[in-house]
Amino acid sequence: MKTVVYIVTCVVALSVVSCTSRQKGGDDVQVLMQDSTVASAPQRMQVSDTKVTITYKGKEYRSSVVRRPDDSLPIVKNEQGEKFVDNSITLRITCGGKQIVDRVFTKESFASLVDAGFMKYAILEGLVYDKLPSGNYYAASICYPQTDLYVPLRLTVSADGKISMAKEELLEDVYEEDTVSN
Repeated sequence: MKTVVYIVTCVVALSVVSCTSRQKGGDDVQVLMQDSTVASAPQRMQVSDTKVTITYKGKEYRSSVVRRPDDSLPIVKNEQGEKFVDNSITLRITCGGKQIVDRVFTKESFASLVDAGFMKYAILEGLVYDKLPSGNYYAASICYPQTDLYVPLRLTVSADGKISMAKEELLEDVYEEDTVSN
């Protein structure tokens, strides 16, 4: 009789261990499904904050360019269906403690300069200070995320804070014009 009780106890113990193992295996499958859901979340660029001191016509200006992924903007999808959070960029320029520029840019700020078809799949990638022989400028780029396809833009900021924008020519465009005219 003791042998029968021992065998029944062993069978019950094995059944409990077997059910517990199967249940844990099921949890592993759920975790993998949750991970794949997280992987499809929109991709984001890192926040960047660049500060530069500029001397222009004998005055010292301080420039701050802050790029942030902006969840209030529409999500951008590429042709493969990957999703990206677009950015907003804040440009602040001060001189002698006085605010000269305090403006937030999104890709829509450049809509008059960039083709609507390109804008649909593009994000505002960056804005950087660029000193040229003829003055002080900022270079901006609207690009397809994670590619080399972009539209270069130039912002000219006057000493009193007025901003003008223009589309820069790509080197390829200049090269094509040179080859056509020859």
